[in-house]
Amino acid sequence: MAAESSKGIKQFKVPHVYAIIFALMVIFAVLTWIVPSGSYQRQEVNGREVTVAGTYEQSEKTYIDEETGDEVDLRQGVFDVLQAPTRGIQEAIEVVAFILIVGGSFQVITKTGAITSGMGRVVRRFKNKDILIIPIAMVLFALGGTSFGMAEETLPFFAIFMPIMMAMGFDSMTAFMVVFVGARTGYIASTINPFNVLIAQGILGIQGNPQLWLRMIAWVVLTAVAITWVVLHARRVKKNPESSITFEDDIAKKVEFAADESALDAEFTGRQKGVLAVFIAGMCLIIWGLVTQGWYMNEISAVFLAMGLLAGVIAGFSQDVIAQEFVAGIADFAFSAIVVGLARGILVIASDGMIIDTILNALATGLGGIPAVLFTTLLYAVENLLAILVPSSSGLAALTAPIFGPLTELMGLNPEAAVWALSMGSATMSLICPTSAILVAGLGVCKIKLGQWWKTVWKFFLVVSLINIVFVAISGLIAL
Repeated sequence: MAAESSKGIKQFKVPHVYAIIFALMVIFAVLTWIVPSGSYQRQEVNGREVTVAGTYEQSEKTYIDEETGDEVDLRQGVFDVLQAPTRGIQEAIEVVAFILIVGGSFQVITKTGAITSGMGRVVRRFKNKDILIIPIAMVLFALGGTSFGMAEETLPFFAIFMPIMMAMGFDSMTAFMVVFVGARTGYIASTINPFNVLIAQGILGIQGNPQLWLRMIAWVVLTAVAITWVVLHARRVKKNPESSITFEDDIAKKVEFAADESALDAEFTGRQKGVLAVFIAGMCLIIWGLVTQGWYMNEISAVFLAMGLLAGVIAGFSQDVIAQEFVAGIADFAFSAIVVGLARGILVIASDGMIIDTILNALATGLGGIPAVLFTTLLYAVENLLAILVPSSSGLAALTAPIFGPLTELMGLNPEAAVWALSMGSATMSLICPTSAILVAGLGVCKIKLGQWWKTVWKFFLVVSLINIVFVAISGLIAL
């Protein structure tokens, strides 16, 4: 009977993110019929449009336009919902174009093999240095995560580190942790990551990455915590192999992954060294432009495009190969770009219905008087939960930044807190969330069960969350 009844129970599956966003469009359209319309006054401060607290006024749902004499109905219908995706992409075109240009350019750089070979050269040099390889490799992965959002690029390294770690007396979990936790920690402490920090700042009109110094401190702190955690795990497993949660599974893995270490023997060519030099110089140029010139998306995407073109030329690619790889990169990032546009469609409906400011006013009134630290903690927690439904950090930025940024200002805090909550919240949730593609893919390569990972990571997840909450609060309390 139990077996029969279990067959009738359907396993819950998170809907596709496009389906979730379209459902939200419908929900917000319905809300325009229920929630009162209204607006705040705005004023320009330091080149940014800022919501003025205490100026909210309600509006009628229907009124006569004084200029045209036509009746305007703020309530959104079926046709408005169907137009919203197109209008959303149009309104978010700067962000969409930014993602596609960066994605295409980065694919050309990736195709040269410079980043993989360069990191492989470092790993090869230290692979016989026992536990020293762990902090060195994790720093490299964390640099990739914080600078260019290293994610899928880590996949080849799971198979590379499996035989190395197990040959040194560690377990498969250590191999997974070095690669995954290293890159994810960098992503959590993003400094100039174009796919979360820069996009969210662009949406909020924050130029020059003003809290870059604090982001660098967060990167150092979180990377140190991550390295300490992984090293302690590795030492414990090496001292007592049977204490490893993957001990029995690793017996078969040692045979299966024994031949995969040959990937480290790939040559690091002179051309690849040149490409890597261009990439490092380009990232340094972006940091300089952000800090001293107040660069925005157009300038940053131009640098990425230049890096991609130069990388292709230095690697000896023909113009056709460069173009093909650029298009392939655009295809890879099209999903995230469209998510941004569709998420903007939700805001199109809410803006046309003039209910965004009503929601902001209700939240600001309801949350008024609570301590700043409690507010930023709630902001962080909400971003954590939303990341389960919208795992794309770019899409989540487009969805939440236009609401949480002004709300943070209405609470008397620096809107950068909303950017921190987004970048840290979404990336931290990817440490445990089964909707995280890179988590599932990495576990698959290392043949580690999700339950085994949860039992291993939960304490680290809590520690990182507490550190994040502190940094989000600090960012909000810093004067504009």
